[in-house]
Amino acid sequence: MTSTPDILQNTVEEFITATGAKTPTPGGGSVAGVVGALGAALGQMTLNFSMGKKSLIEHEPYYAELQQRLEGARSTLVELVSADIAAYQAYQQATRLPDGDDKTLAVEEATIAAIDVPRRTTQTALGMLVDMKELAGKCNKWLITDLLAAGALAVAAATLSDYNVRINLPNLTDTARADEIRQASSDDLARARSIHAETEEATREMLP
Repeated sequence: MTSTPDILQNTVEEFITATGAKTPTPGGGSVAGVVGALGAALGQMTLNFSMGKKSLIEHEPYYAELQQRLEGARSTLVELVSADIAAYQAYQQATRLPDGDDKTLAVEEATIAAIDVPRRTTQTALGMLVDMKELAGKCNKWLITDLLAAGALAVAAATLSDYNVRINLPNLTDTARADEIRQASSDDLARARSIHAETEEATREMLP
């Protein structure tokens, strides 16, 4: 049960237990998706407590657009939990093939998929961070810590994703492409951290 996408149907406690078990999945990639999805959910909570307030009525059109983006981000990140598990299973199966060209190709394709999932997670997290930064000046001030927590979780998701990208890169035969991906992942992580730091600085006066 813990090695299939059905893990998403488990309770929070069951997911935590499965993560701690001696099984390869769910692992860091799956946790990155869950952490990012929780960040999106906290962003949605911040938004929901801001919508409808008379003092913030001017932002209602923006809220409507943001609501759709955050729901899309959360759905994408949940889907990436399953995608991460599937990618690992494909890689595991590829490594068990008899040595030869077929195995080499299968491992390469599985590796590309294993890298694509965390890269997509990071891109989604970056979008969330941009939204959290903008929402910081337009939200219910009593929800500012939840908004910052949403950003912190997005950064965590990007950090975990960078780890997963880097561990898989040595399996790529195209070393030049591997170097490009490594640099892009590093740049994205730095950007994620920078955006969140800017949001923290912008909201510093709102915290005691």
